Amino acid sequence: MRILLPTGAATEDLVKKAAADLDARVAVTGEIASFLTPHRLRELLKDEQFDLVLVPGMCTASFEQVERESGVPVCRGPRHAADLPLILPILGSIHLSRTIPADDLLLATRAEEAMRRAKQSESEAQGDFSIRGIKIGGNSRMKVLAEIMDAHRHESIREGVETCFSAGADIVDLGFGFDADPADVVRVFSELGGIDRPLAVDTQDPALIRAALVRADIVLSLQEQNIPIIGKEVARAGAAAVVVPGKSTLRENIARAKRAGIRCIIADPLLRPAGSGLVASLKKFRKSGYPLFFGAGNVVELLDADSPGANALLAAMAMELGAAVIFTSEHSDKTRGSVREMRRATEMMVLARDRPYPKDLGIDLLILKEKRRRREPPLDYDTIVTAKKMPDDLEYDPKGNFRIGIEGENIVAVIHRKAVSGKRWQDVLHTILEKGDASLLDHAGYLGRELYKAELSIRFGRSFEQDGEF
Repeated sequence: MRILLPTGAATEDLVKKAAADLDARVAVTGEIASFLTPHRLRELLKDEQFDLVLVPGMCTASFEQVERESGVPVCRGPRHAADLPLILPILGSIHLSRTIPADDLLLATRAEEAMRRAKQSESEAQGDFSIRGIKIGGNSRMKVLAEIMDAHRHESIREGVETCFSAGADIVDLGFGFDADPADVVRVFSELGGIDRPLAVDTQDPALIRAALVRADIVLSLQEQNIPIIGKEVARAGAAAVVVPGKSTLRENIARAKRAGIRCIIADPLLRPAGSGLVASLKKFRKSGYPLFFGAGNVVELLDADSPGANALLAAMAMELGAAVIFTSEHSDKTRGSVREMRRATEMMVLARDRPYPKDLGIDLLILKEKRRRREPPLDYDTIVTAKKMPDDLEYDPKGNFRIGIEGENIVAVIHRKAVSGKRWQDVLHTILEKGDASLLDHAGYLGRELYKAELSIRFGRSFEQDGEF
């Protein structure tokens, strides 16, 4: 297959090296590869016969007309020349796109294949038992149990539960504090009518457990004090139970639960927070013939570190210990997103079963870090001027000043009580400039910076403060 690889002078050596073993022509079309035009590509195709043109992924021009005229497929290569060695060797086994850069396409394809394998593994898995169609234990995927604390005081409990499920929770756990009464429990569960997904009640108060048994699929938690009072009612309701140690050992309390007639038992040896016995508590996670419960959320909530890495590591630990259910929560701002992160982590652990470690799986939890840094060619220039400090006294735009903020997933810019709303910073800025609401170049530059900060805040789930540091 004869390939045409248009590129820029700055990346010529990188492209030639990547294509050294292929039947390819590397054609320099200017200083910057992404500035390739349809006219220039037509000229190149007049000289030789090619089976494929791989244009730089950063090109913004459309080459559809060139492809129709020449009959040669024109597809997008990777955004960066440094990624060509990943794409060129597998050209015969992937379907390239006319519009999507090859590196993005490859990542998306690998992620889709990874998720397909994870779903297939789950469909073929055997669980110890099922709760509303969700397999628990056996060789099934660890199930994510997301807790909503103080459910009786939640402003919109139905929305909260649906949000947890949409983020990837398999089970939603409704916690009730000491100020809750049975009427609160009945009210909360009645508001969740029609949600045919596993719900758990989280309390050790027998009266609150009793009130929840009309709907709760799982009870958290049972021990030697409440099993004699409520154990048989849990069994008659057909609910599963998470059993914990108390003054009695976990083994002794499981025996009590069995005698009460509870058939679906999940054993929780109780995971301690880091610094308070985390490592020592891991020793208690031994296979006992019952699915294991792993309380990762307690560790993450009490650790001032970014949650994605912590959740990934705890999920890996839980996998090695054979856990069936992994607990997570989003009680604090720093743990927002933990349900989605933990679901991804459990899927990664499924894909890692036939590997020595959870790496290169097709999906990951890399958010700010790069798996591989890009090596771009150095900048080329003849002279350089040191930037001067921006004056403290600013010239205000006679058109007025903007107030910028975020509302949900949208960036909002307000001037004279009129708002522009959008999901991409460049769209909001384009609309502002098109409407003539900014007349100074430095004001336009300032708006671009603040709007992009707002987009990053949405993307990474952070708060946004206009004129503040991101």
